Amino acid sequence: MKKLEAIIKPFKLNEVKQALHDIGVLGMTVTEVKGCGRQKGHTEIYRGSEYTVDFLPKVKIEMALPDHLVEQVVETIEKAAVTGKIGDGKIFIWTIDDAIRLRTGEHGDQAV
Repeated sequence: MKKLEAIIKPFKLNEVKQALHDIGVLGMTVTEVKGCGRQKGHTEIYRGSEYTVDFLPKVKIEMALPDHLVEQVVETIEKAAVTGKIGDGKIFIWTIDDAIRLRTGEHGDQAV
């Protein structure tokens, strides 16, 4: 089992969610986050004062997946989230030792 975490641009969320739904992935957690990287933010003018926006709004999608789905999910997110511009995001993957469904007590892939 793997945990996949994707950080994407907020306006791409619906497109990514629909693409994942189309391949049968329904369970995910979505969080609004802020971050910085190579994009480095930008300056804005508000009421005549200029200020720097260092942390840009992003969306973090988290999901636990069986090993055999990871590659397909990564490809799906890559296709749906890309704009070709700086700040498109990142995907992180790591191993999960176990998962437990609290309601039933199921473990492993059955809990996901």
